[in-house]
Amino acid sequence: MITPIQGFSKLTKEEKINWITENYTKNSAHTKEVLKVYWNSDTKLQKLHDEFIENTISNYYLPLGIAPNFLINNKLYAVPMAIEESSVVAAASKAAKFWLSRGGFKTTILGTEKVGQVHFIFKGDSKKLESFFNSIKPLLISDSNELTTSMKKRGGGISKIELRNKTADLANYYQLHCTFETLDAMGANFINSCLEQFAITLKREALLYSDFSNTEKNIEVVMSILSNYVPNCIVRAEVSCKVEELNEDANIKSSQLAEKLVQAVTIAKVEPYRAVTHNKGIMNGIDSVILATGNDFRAIEAGIHAYASRNGAYSSLTDASIENGIFRFWIDIPLALGTVGGLTNLHPLVKVALEILQKPSAKELMQIVAATGLAQNFAALRSLVTTGIQEGHMKMHLLNILNQLGATDKEKQLLTTHFKTNTVTHSAVVTAYNNLKND
Repeated sequence: MITPIQGFSKLTKEEKINWITENYTKNSAHTKEVLKVYWNSDTKLQKLHDEFIENTISNYYLPLGIAPNFLINNKLYAVPMAIEESSVVAAASKAAKFWLSRGGFKTTILGTEKVGQVHFIFKGDSKKLESFFNSIKPLLISDSNELTTSMKKRGGGISKIELRNKTADLANYYQLHCTFETLDAMGANFINSCLEQFAITLKREALLYSDFSNTEKNIEVVMSILSNYVPNCIVRAEVSCKVEELNEDANIKSSQLAEKLVQAVTIAKVEPYRAVTHNKGIMNGIDSVILATGNDFRAIEAGIHAYASRNGAYSSLTDASIENGIFRFWIDIPLALGTVGGLTNLHPLVKVALEILQKPSAKELMQIVAATGLAQNFAALRSLVTTGIQEGHMKMHLLNILNQLGATDKEKQLLTTHFKTNTVTHSAVVTAYNNLKND
């Protein structure tokens, strides 16, 4: 019977591995071999990876691929993408190549405002609280000067602090709703430090405010934390061309393709079951660039999906239209990203990815990420409304199936050639592989 362990974090790396493999795996020696195969032979580099998180026992690899030929605002990019799913990098590359000769992607930053909140309970007169807030507002700013000096020198800092009455949603609940500009940093630590200082000032000054009763003086701060919902930190990416230029698919007229693409987006606008998968495809592109550049894909996912529900129902992140013979396809998406701080300054492959992207600013990275997400969605929709998604996806998945079967390099080559003209399904690959083995 496995018993709980005390002080696991204080064990050495070897001791952690011994404990986990002996208690939770069937073949301890084999598991240790697997874990150690993924260690970096450079001990200094491995130590760096070990210290990214607590209780590290090995490195977990994801393929890092490149989607070339992204023309964004007339500048050519090769986009690094870290992802395990077959066909994602190929789809992005195919869409980038398609739009390369049609003007490429046009992107615009619509806003860069980030949000943090001090959530607190106040039992008393809301009008007195409002007067109190107005009186201490300059003090909230001045008390945080030490935290904001460096950011302000670079053109960022606190942009607004407002009191919000949320008592209609929860009894006695109020918040300081604060907005920030953090430039090339994602800014989480900066924002949270400012918010915690606001909370200190709020509580301290409430105790001194003569118009408050004793009960009102005791403001209860519940928490001070940034929000990953950033509906005013928005980037737009779009592509457009004449309808007749959508002419690369031999089995469908360009006018029909344009109409079907618009219909597919419209369905994702009104049908949440479709919208979730539609947007998941967009996130295939977005998350892979976020991961490759050392940003927080969980924060991005949470904020984007909240944005997809901003009108009361979960809906498509992309839009499409046909007007005056022009097909237009676009996305507006919230992205709070950074190109300095965190892993961007530490992880060697993140540094390489950012160098490949020509060392973008946070705004430039927003635009690259949005264009990649749009490309991914275009590629998926184009497949869905023409050949279907499985034809291209399964061809990319072919090598995974062959690797599962233990095919040799020669067998992979023969079977890849075979499936260039045959439909790829799991059962068809197994049958073809067995036939090859029996010949």
